[in-house]
Order: sequence, then structure tokens, then C-alpha cells
Amino acid sequence: EVQLVESGGGLVQAGGSPRLSCAASGFTFDDYAIGWFRQAPGKEREGVSCISSSDGSTYYADSVKGRFTISSDNAKNTAYLQMDSLKPEDTAVYYCNAEGFLRGEEYWGQGTQVTVSS
Repeated sequence: EVQLVESGGGLVQAGGSPRLSCAASGFTFDDYAIGWFRQAPGKEREGVSCISSSDGSTYYADSVKGRFTISSDNAKNTAYLQMDSLKPEDTAVYYCNAEGFLRGEEYWGQGTQVTVSS
């Protein structure tokens, strides 16, 4: 069974630096691009960052560039999102996504809430 399980969210003060984790099972991490998305109340889900597990190339949305860092540990089938200098506008449910390189299949985690207090 394919699973993505996020952890590391919670209530954080502005300026804080939590790290989100996405633990995957049921598929080979190396064959997927891993992404982090977020959805704030009343807003559409947006892409935050992604990483290619094959070559390590990364992408960041302009809103988080320079503050967030994505990484992956293929041996542990786990991806991370290090979030620094958090702002109240970063408050959202953060979702992990995996998309296969060959067939384009997608898997989603259940999401983890990050709330940034000012």
C-alpha cells in the first residue's frame, strides 16, 4: 500500500524554524519527484517546493525562496521541508506529494497543519 505521512507541523511563533517530514512507503523514492504544497483557509492549494529524487534538482515558489529548504533522503524514503523565518502568511495545511517520472501517477499525504502566530 502506498502511503505518504507528513509530520512536524504545529503552532509556531513568527520567525520560527520547524522542519516537516514526509515518510513514504509502498514505492521507490528514486523514481519520483517529491513536492510540498500548502492550502490556507479560503485559498487554493499552491505548490511550495519540489525536489527530483533522481538528481536532486529543486524548485521553490517565490513566496518561500530563501526561507524554505527541501531535501530528501532516498535511503530512508523521507523528504523534508526546513522552514525558516516563518511568517503568519505561511499558516496553512502542508501536503506532501509524490509524482512518478515514468507514468505520472500521483500520491498525496493527509497533510499537517502549520500555524504561525505573530
